[in-house]
Amino acid sequence: MAKRHYLPVTSDVPGVSDGQKAFLRKVIRETLNAEGVDFPCEIDVRLTNDAVIQEINLEMRDVDRPTDVLSFPVFELQPGELPDESDADPGTGLVPLGDMVISMERVAAQAKEYGHANRRELAYLAVHSALHLLGYDHLDEGPMKAQMRAREEAILAELGIARE
Repeated sequence: MAKRHYLPVTSDVPGVSDGQKAFLRKVIRETLNAEGVDFPCEIDVRLTNDAVIQEINLEMRDVDRPTDVLSFPVFELQPGELPDESDADPGTGLVPLGDMVISMERVAAQAKEYGHANRRELAYLAVHSALHLLGYDHLDEGPMKAQMRAREEAILAELGIARE
């Protein structure tokens, strides 16, 4: 039997349905599976608006503007590297991978800008953030970014969520 991940999704914006939360958990689970995370882990997800994500961005990164998604990894990993099951919280038995914060305002705006559904944009941001929690980054415009984009597209394709 597959081990269970704990993926709480909280929202401080109106209109986020239980179905959207379940969809996010499915997308994150698929990302974890695609990256070989075969031990129980925890990722906390917060859905918010531009004003709140801007506050968090300013406080945590000293960047005073809203953004689409923020990722706060627990471990400093490299792509393909995983924490060890011994890193699990003794109280829960779960390996804490980190937190993600997504602006639902950015989801809607970027979906419109790119000409695809909000669902596709939300899935993309969740995959993107989960990969950050697992050590992927895109600090350069070269190989690191290309590697991350390739993984994002492969995982979205596995989910049947292609560019529209």
